[in-house]
Order: sequence, then structure tokens, then C-alpha cells
Amino acid sequence: MLGKLAKRLFGSSNDRYLKKLEPKIAAINAMEADFIALSDDALKGKTAEFRARLEKGESLDSLLPEAFATVREAAKRTLGQRHYDVQLIGGMVLHDRSIAEMRTGEGKTLVATLAAYLNALPGKGVHVVTVNDYLASRDAGWMSRVYGFLGLTTGVIVPGLTDAERRAAYACDITYATNNELGFDYLRDNMKFRREEMVQREFGYAIVDEVDSILVDEARTPLIISGPTEDKSELYVTIDKVIAELGEGDFERDEKSRSVSLTDEGTERVEALLREQGILKSEDLYDYENTAIVHHVDQALKARTMFERDKDYIVKGGKVIIIDEFTGRMMDGRRYSGGLHQALEAKENVAIQPENQTLASITFQNYFRMYPKLSGMTGTAATEAEEFGQIYGLGVIEIPTNVPVARKDEHDEFYRTADEKYAAIVEDIKEAQAKGQPVLVGTVSIEKSEHLSEIFKKHKITHNVLNARFHEQEAYIVAQAGRFGAITIATNMAGRGTDIQLGGNAEMRIAEETQGIEDEAEIAKITERVKAEIAAEKQKVLEAGGLYVMGTERHESRRIDNQLRGRSGRQGDPGRSKFYLSLADDLMRIFGPERMDKMLVTLGIEEGEAIIHPWINKAIEKAQTKVEARNYDIRKNLVRFDDVMNDQRRVIYEQRRDIMDADDVAELVKGMRADVVHHLVETHIPPKSYPEQWNLTGLQEDVFKYLGVELPVVAWGGENGVDEVAIIERITNEADRFMAAKAANYGSDLWRHVEKSLLLQVVDQEWKDHLANLDHLRQGVGLRAYGQRDPLNEYKTEAFGLFESMLFHTRESITQLLARVELAPQPSVEPTAPVAPPRPAAIVEQHLDPVTGENEMARVDPNDSSTWGDLNRNSPCPCGSGKKYKHCHGAL
Repeated sequence: MLGKLAKRLFGSSNDRYLKKLEPKIAAINAMEADFIALSDDALKGKTAEFRARLEKGESLDSLLPEAFATVREAAKRTLGQRHYDVQLIGGMVLHDRSIAEMRTGEGKTLVATLAAYLNALPGKGVHVVTVNDYLASRDAGWMSRVYGFLGLTTGVIVPGLTDAERRAAYACDITYATNNELGFDYLRDNMKFRREEMVQREFGYAIVDEVDSILVDEARTPLIISGPTEDKSELYVTIDKVIAELGEGDFERDEKSRSVSLTDEGTERVEALLREQGILKSEDLYDYENTAIVHHVDQALKARTMFERDKDYIVKGGKVIIIDEFTGRMMDGRRYSGGLHQALEAKENVAIQPENQTLASITFQNYFRMYPKLSGMTGTAATEAEEFGQIYGLGVIEIPTNVPVARKDEHDEFYRTADEKYAAIVEDIKEAQAKGQPVLVGTVSIEKSEHLSEIFKKHKITHNVLNARFHEQEAYIVAQAGRFGAITIATNMAGRGTDIQLGGNAEMRIAEETQGIEDEAEIAKITERVKAEIAAEKQKVLEAGGLYVMGTERHESRRIDNQLRGRSGRQGDPGRSKFYLSLADDLMRIFGPERMDKMLVTLGIEEGEAIIHPWINKAIEKAQTKVEARNYDIRKNLVRFDDVMNDQRRVIYEQRRDIMDADDVAELVKGMRADVVHHLVETHIPPKSYPEQWNLTGLQEDVFKYLGVELPVVAWGGENGVDEVAIIERITNEADRFMAAKAANYGSDLWRHVEKSLLLQVVDQEWKDHLANLDHLRQGVGLRAYGQRDPLNEYKTEAFGLFESMLFHTRESITQLLARVELAPQPSVEPTAPVAPPRPAAIVEQHLDPVTGENEMARVDPNDSSTWGDLNRNSPCPCGSGKKYKHCHGAL
């Protein structure tokens, strides 16, 4: 109550923020006449002027009014579009590291040019992120006219580009790309072996279009680059056949958590069937020996019972393709991990691709948090404001519409059964069609859109269907959905990126009708005719009531419903929206109140009768809020666990870059070798132990195994006064001399290249194995909650231990590999002095010169200390006394 009163008196925080921007809007508008008077060359010259002022210490904030006025004038001259005041506000919000919530049709694509131009001036690059390749190409081509006019370069990243083309696109001032392309390029870059092969440069500023779709909806699954493992196709097919024979009583499903498990009877049945196939390695399915089989059974069971064809995935071209549950788009190239995708392929009887092992992985949360400056725009973000604030540090600002919204949002109509609901939808559609009102019908899955399409065909209702099956025609179908009498069925309208214009889209119709025509006079004639036809048709649609948006059920997320509604009422156009619901809808069936059907019968609701009441809307909104909270917890949990891996990923990737940038990694390799020597000695000569407890034989064997040198370690242990420090020094010195001789033998340039290449390969291999270990840890750590232990803390502790172990294995592997590697003889251009082949020292006194192979001890005179060189204090004194150097001539 007090909050509402305070809002009336002082306005909301959103209102106060917008009020602070009014002076800047006034300043930009005051400059407009001066900028109109500028010649094209003078306007283009503003970019160089702004950059010069930045170099002298001026800030981007101080340049903002002039820069925005420059872009507005450039857009007028190149696109024929002038930024509205509300679009200027949107640009300021983007520059201020926030999310601009702007209604559909308010021109977000044009808004991005303001912040993109201003932030591209320092020359660090701006990434504009879109939800699909079509929009990336369209927006880059469209807006590059503005940027190009002002002297900035524009690049676009789409699938199929070479590394050179990608590198050139990233080097541009402004680069348009999808979130997937950006993320995968980052992962691929950190698998390269040379800096110059990398395509991305340092991150600067990113504007994320449809920010809720990219940073929220797609953030539940990480990006993964994987490589094939052994082929298990027959095993998947066999286990799928076993699962196909199970009945309803053999498993239990939980649709809320999307999980399924075998009952006791189901377990016995599966065991019997697996025994028949000869797959079970012991009597009990859950014995340790059958761990891998249990995993395959679980995935096959999930594929058979929890994943529906044409809802969760489609089969196209002999492949199982995932369907994005929020946008309804095909996600070609993306695969479920953990063998689930193979289980679906076995279920659908298509070719089974080998299961993959993770080579690199990152979540969108951690990818986009690497940008020093981030902002976004969308039509619906307010419902997820808490998540944007907590995870990304982004505020959400609601931008007012340019023209007041005239759309009428009606209360939901609620029916007992799906058949009653569809009957009501058909009647409503017929009424709208009779007066020529275009209708956009929203569904939540391909299956339901096609079911509705069949119903419309029976009632002879002409319509178009927009879903993942007709992905290629998406933009055209959406653009023409506002034509007189058009009926369009769409699966999830999130992030379609094309406005529904009443009367139709002039640009698309002109492009279609002028295709292949080169005569400019003919093109002009067609253009004029199409524009006149669309203007006349738009007037008829306005008289019919504008676009009618009809939802056939509520989505789990309020945002998706709001996006569907937002397709109507563009730029002050009239329109209406209504949702039709039933008890059979997924949201109501899974999350709605129980006993609702009995209650409706008790109230005497007759067949075909609808309930229309604000309370129904509130009850459904509460159910949606619950689901949103659950999904937010899933994403928050994902990012908490990924934060642990992210810290480790950052260390490894920085280490890789340091290695690539270094001319010589000899010192790094030498340090790793010294660590290995210390570890070997500590393992076989425990600290503070007596000589009789030392395992010198084992140490001698391991020294040869890891360092490639045969040393008389056992003999050293028999010397009086030789301790572990002396042994470490002797082993280290001999190993260093052996490797120096090896480097000299092959040539320093070649050996530097070998060291760097092998080091990068070992780091990558160890990191890949580490990712697999973390994945296994992540899958099992949740069970520790039953022991009253926090899974996240357990994961952090064990992940740190695994990381330390990985680092040691890296040092051990590179040391052993370099000691053992032999190179093919290199043809020499000029004759060179002969180089003695490296040979291991037989005894400690035999120090071989790394180049000549000469015995250095032969040059040592026991009576002349100047010939002794640098000596370890624990080495025998060269004078021949038999004492340690530190107790003889080296005594302080």
C-alpha cells in the first residue's frame, strides 16, 4: 500500500531514470538543424573528429549527444529513417550498460546503431548479438549503410566462413553474429596452437538483441565442443529394443522435474531382457561392473518416455534435430550430451553418430560476463529483472512506446477439455475471417500447431503454418501475417525479428515481384503499384480491427506469452489478444491446482461453456511464476557449478596464450622438470625419514622412466652424508644436462618449436580429461545431499583437488614426453660442425658438456679451485677429501 502511494508521489525508479535523460534528448534535438545543414563529407568527417577528441582525453559520455545526432542524420540520409525520441532513450540505456525493454515494432534494430557507433569510436570493436543467422546477415547488411557512410567497417559472422574471413569480420569496428557463433569461436580459438590462427580479438562491448532469449532461455545448456569416442551403435540399438518392451508399470515418470526411473518390477524385467541379449556382466543391474549399462538404460528410458517427436525434436534428412522449446526453431548441429542423442537416434531408427567426449565447454552466462561492457534489448525483460541483475549486473529499463498502445488484451477463456477449447477457437477464427481481420494463432509445440492445422483444414479455414519444419520460409510468413484475412499458426514467436505490418511487408513483396528484373523503370513501376496496394490493404485491416493475436495455451514463461501478445498493436495500430485454455494444457496439467476438474463439475460448468474471470488469469500467472522460479534456480545452479570450472578454464586459457606468445618455453619446461624431480624424491624418500626407509631402487627406476637418464641413485644412497637435497640436486643437474644436449643435437630453433607444440598438446589433452572428470563428478555429487553435505561445496573441494592433480599430470607428461621424444633427421642446408649425440651420464662425476660431449671433470684440477666452477653445497668436494663441499672448502 505504502509502495503504491510512494510511486504516485515520486514516480517509480524507472520513471526517475527516464526523467534524467530528458536534458540529453533536448540537447540532441537542438543540434538537429545544424546537422541537417552539414554536407555529406562534413557529416562523415565527424567520426575522425570524435576519435581525435577521445585521444585527447574526452569521454564517450561527453560525446554522446553529438554522436547520437550524427547517427540520426546519417540514418535519415542512408535509410530514410529518423530515430524517434524514444529510440534515442533506448540508445542511451544501451550505452549505460542496461537492458532496454522496448515493445515489438519500436525499431530496436535501428536503436542499436546509436550505442554501437558511439562505443566503436575507441576502435576496440563492438559485437551485436542476434538470435539467428538470418537476422545477423539482415541487420548487418541493413545497418552497414549507416556505419559505412560514417566511415566505420561492418562484419558479419555466419556458419561456413573460413578462419581468415572470421578474423577479418572480427577486426571490423562493428560485428554482427549469433551467440552460438561467438561462443564456439571463443572455444575454438583456445584450442589453436598459434596466436595468429585465432580469429577473435580482445572483448570490448556487446549489445545482445532478444537478450532474454539468449541470456535466459538458452543459458540452461552450455556450449560444448566435443570429439568422437568409440562407436557403440549396436549397444544403443539393443538397449532401445529392451526399453521398447517395457510397460507403464515398469517405470515412474515425474513430468515436473522431467525425470523417469525404473520400478522394482521394471528393473527385474530389464535384467531378464539384458541377460537374453548377453549384455549384463553380472546378475544385478546395479552392480559396479554394469555402471555403463545402467547409464545407457537410463538414457534410453528417458528418450522413450520423456522426449516427444515434433515437440522436443524432429527427424529431418535422416537426423534427429533438437527443437528449441522457447523459439520453436531447429538447432541443427546441437546435440544432447551423455548419450541421450544417440538413444533418440536408436529410438527413431536413424544412423547413430558416435558418442562424443567434451573438448571444450562454456555457459553463455560466463561467456558474456567476459565482456567489459554489456547491454541488451528485448520486448520482454521485466519479469526476469532479478536474474539479469544478479547474474549479469544489468538493470532493466522500460522504454515508453512512440505512440500509445491501442491493443485490447482480453481475459483468458477457460474450458474443461481440449476439444471444447479448439471448437471455441474455430468459431472465433471464422468470425475474424468473415470481416477480414488477420489472426496470428500461437501454439507451444510443432505437434500442437500441426494438430490445429488439421482442425482448420476440416473446417476449410485457409491458413499458413510457421514452425521449425518451415524454418526457411519464416521471415516471409511472419512479414505477411498482417495481410487482410490472413490466418497464421506460429510455434513460439520469441525473437522472430521480423515485424508483422498491417497490409503486408512492402519490402519483401517488392523484392519477390522484382526478382530477376533488371529494367529500373519496370522495378519503379512495380514498387509504386505494390506500395499503393499495401496502403489500401492496410486501411481495410485497420477497419477490421487490426491484428488479432490468439494464444491456444499459456507457456511456462510469461515472457513468451507477452512476446506473442506484443506482435499486435505495433506503432499505435489497433489490435486485440486473447488466450484460450483448458485443463488438458501442459501448464495446467503439470502445475495447476489438483481437483480443479471436480470443482468445475461441482460448479455445474456445462460442455462448451467457458469461464472468463480475472481470478483465472491470476491463478495461471501464479503457476507461471512458480515455473519461472524453478527454471531460474536451474540456471542459477548451473552458473554456480560452472563458476568453479570457469576459474579453472581462465587459468588454463591464459596459460595457453602465454605459451603461444612466448618465443622460448625452455625455462617453463625446466621448472616443470624440477617439480617432477622433487615429487619423485619425496615419494621414494619421505620427508624426515631414515635412510633405511628410502626406496632408492624405485626412485632410480622412476628417474629413468620420467627423465630418460640412467643414474646410480642406489649407489648415491650408500654414500656417507648424502641426503635427499643432494640427490635432488644431482638428478636435476643431470636431467638438465641431458635435455640441453638433446636440444643442441636437434638445433635450438627446432627444439623450441618441439617444446612449445608438445606443451600445448599435453595441456589440451590433460584439460580434456579433466573436463570428463568434472562431468562425472558433477553427475554424482548431488547424491551427497542425502548425507547432509552441500553438493556445491563438495564439488568445489573435489574440483580443486582434480585441478591440482591435472596440473601435476601436465608437468609429469611433458617432462616424460620431451625426455623420450626422438625426431626424424632434419636435412641441413649447410654443413655444420658435428654434434655429439646425447647420452645419459653413467655416474655423477661424469658431467658431459652439452655441445661437445667432453667430460667436464677432466678439466677440473683438485688443487686449483678456479677450475671447479659452480658447485652444489651438498656435492663431494673436488679436492678429494671425501667430505661434502659445504663441510670442506665450501665451509662458511
